[in-house]
Amino acid sequence: IADQWFVMGEQTIKSADPSVEIKTQGNRWQKDVKQVKLSVEGADVKITSVVLGWDNRKDDTLSNVGTLKAGGQTAATDAPGRKGRLKSVKIQYKILGDKPTATVKVWGFD
Repeated sequence: IADQWFVMGEQTIKSADPSVEIKTQGNRWQKDVKQVKLSVEGADVKITSVVLGWDNRKDDTLSNVGTLKAGGQTAATDAPGRKGRLKSVKIQYKILGDKPTATVKVWGFD
């Protein structure tokens, strides 16, 4: 896969939980990405912070990400250096409205 977005991991989040950690899938080459973004499905989700867990690099913390509408996505965030190996994404969130769950997807751009 070259120069395209692909799903690195996905997780159903629950309104009862304040945060989730999503481990990325695939081998070390598949986790090597230039950019990362998140998308949500099933509900609007207010994201207060995102921690991108990089292998051999300092974790990146994104604050005040904002509200993602169902079907929407965040702006892309560059990996440290030209490419980075993403191990995990920790998200602090609140599902808006009366929805019990939503699905968060972690996208990587290679």
